[in-house]
Amino acid sequence: MKGRASAARYRFTAGWSLPAPPAAVFRVLAEPGGYPRWWREVREVTPTGPDSGRCRFRSVLPVALRVTVRAVRRDAAAGVLLVELGGHLDGWLSWTVTGDGNGGASVRIEQDTALLHPLLRRFPRPARPVFRANHAVMMRSGERGLRAWLRTHLDDG
Repeated sequence: MKGRASAARYRFTAGWSLPAPPAAVFRVLAEPGGYPRWWREVREVTPTGPDSGRCRFRSVLPVALRVTVRAVRRDAAAGVLLVELGGHLDGWLSWTVTGDGNGGASVRIEQDTALLHPLLRRFPRPARPVFRANHAVMMRSGERGLRAWLRTHLDDG
């Protein structure tokens, strides 16, 4: 992380429970170019290299975030994806996919970022609960979207 002392820092965790084998879930998460097909808030993903790209996403707030991403760890055996973030968010995001003991997958999402969007940085304290709620909506939507995607595409790959 580059570190910006004046930027609003956020740490998020979320958990998804998906009725699909962990390996299948990991494969979908390891291909971010497909995210816009199943995650409505992820509006665009443009690859810039084998392990990097640019993303644009927007949740409830009427502001799109433009973020650069670079995979720094992609370990299918451990079920871990670690991504470095830049642009409007500066920090990292990790996905950890494990079995749930019933043939499905548990996904733990952790994110530690500084918000650098020029407009949103103007209201760090008063808007903090709104930003957290916006993120929670996006995470719930991602879980629902991936669940539906896996239901219809699991046998395709």
